[in-house]
Amino acid sequence: MPLCIVVTRDVEMRYRGFLGSIMLEASPGLYVGPRLSKGVRERVWTVLEDWHCTLNAGSVVMIWRDAGAPGGLRIQSLGEPPKNIVEHEGSLLVRRPFR
Repeated sequence: MPLCIVVTRDVEMRYRGFLGSIMLEASPGLYVGPRLSKGVRERVWTVLEDWHCTLNAGSVVMIWRDAGAPGGLRIQSLGEPPKNIVEHEGSLLVRRPFR
């Protein structure tokens, strides 16, 4: 069961209560689950997606270790600002649009 990290920004208090009941809130908006199973992680993400679609505010990023993924991490996100995560020579990089 891999470590899972969730970072929230500008979300309603229901996110804090829900995530805090499952994971340790190490810092405001930063949640850590040291032994979150894949099934629990997927159910948590489903709840977060549903709330985000309904409330359409704030942002949420979920990160967990996946040995088969580029850079050894999987990343999912909801909300702003959007980031384009790309794999380059085995590492993950953030690509931002030109302005």
